[in-house]
Amino acid sequence: MNDEYTIILADDHAMIREGVRNLIEAVDGLKVIGETGDGLKLLKLVRKNPPHMVILDITMPGMRGIEAAREILTQHPDTHVLMLSMHKREDFLIMALEAGAKGYLLKEDSGEELIEAIDCIRSGQTYLSKKLANEFPSAILSICRGDPQATQTPLTPRERQVLQLIVDGHTDRQISDKLCISVRTVNRHHANIRFKLNLKCTADLVRYAISQGYVNNQS
Repeated sequence: MNDEYTIILADDHAMIREGVRNLIEAVDGLKVIGETGDGLKLLKLVRKNPPHMVILDITMPGMRGIEAAREILTQHPDTHVLMLSMHKREDFLIMALEAGAKGYLLKEDSGEELIEAIDCIRSGQTYLSKKLANEFPSAILSICRGDPQATQTPLTPRERQVLQLIVDGHTDRQISDKLCISVRTVNRHHANIRFKLNLKCTADLVRYAISQGYVNNQS
């Protein structure tokens, strides 16, 4: 019993939880010790009986999954977090990994991949859904996987443009109009830049960008 790898599930759809639980408990050594459909209730479950892993959705009542993951890892840094989401959006992936999640899986992925993800994270690695390789730029995926060479990769020309405009005080809408791209694309670039530089807010990003010479503050 002491060798069991314990897991808590959090998803506001009971059928999803049931399916995931059945897949997990069919594998020797894995055990679901709790489940909930609410983010706040999840925090209480983890506080009462900390598991080895929490598998949670991004969208839940009470508290969103990313905020819940951040809170769980603050209180229980040894707990692994695997996000299980329907969202293929790059900004969600980046926010989840920024919060400390060790994996990001899609609900459309197979049961075999779920177990593969658990095993991978359990062994100390980061796991990303295989389908995301066809959705996101390879540079972003390399960074998310923790490739030490990728973290040294400079910002793309477009990211440098966006960063310069941020430093100059432009809003996302103004950047969107100036570069003829959507606000959503601006937001994605902004998230990518913060993730690459390991910075949490715009103020830190501006200070870092100027001090490190990423942009010319005189332009």
